[in-house]
Amino acid sequence: MPDSDVFSASLPDSGADRNALRETGRVPFARWCPSPNFGPRPEGAAISLLVVHNISLPPGQFGGPEIEDFFCNCLDHSAHPYFEAIAGIQVSAHLLIRRDGNVVQFVSLLDRAWHAGRSCFEGQEECNDFSIGIELEGTDDTPYTPEQYRKLAQVANLAMAAWPDITDRRIAGHCDIAPGRKTDPGPAFDWELFAAVLDDNRSARKGV
Repeated sequence: MPDSDVFSASLPDSGADRNALRETGRVPFARWCPSPNFGPRPEGAAISLLVVHNISLPPGQFGGPEIEDFFCNCLDHSAHPYFEAIAGIQVSAHLLIRRDGNVVQFVSLLDRAWHAGRSCFEGQEECNDFSIGIELEGTDDTPYTPEQYRKLAQVANLAMAAWPDITDRRIAGHCDIAPGRKTDPGPAFDWELFAAVLDDNRSARKGV
């Protein structure tokens, strides 16, 4: 397990951030890169689930602009053989957390991003309707970085403060809501470590 000091460096979030998130759906420390792939949440749908995914484009390669291009429908499908297989697919996530911890936001958290597909959580289907989708830049079998765990915990705790229906038990992997169809975030994602980082971040926020 990485040194816990690595994770204690994240800044606590203020009540102002929480209130702004509820009003605007915009994460204050995320770079805004709007995607056209979203829609309104169904009337009465309460935000109550956080879904963790992974993505890399091309598969296994990190750091390029391709993920953002894909979510914004401007990926050059001739640039790599794999891109031809995903031509015409229109998807998005609310947030992407890069390997270095930088956060990119594509869709307001108030809106419905297209990240989960056919899915079910605790008997409730169509998880896009009531969830926040967060992509980690990575693969199922590539260890995620300390910066990604730290930033994911910061985002999660901010979302949980804004929407209390999201609890620790309502943070799931894509594999959990679409078993047999999806495998991410994969065995490389350390859920016990994430829980510890989440608790550390929460304690720091309460200390404000």
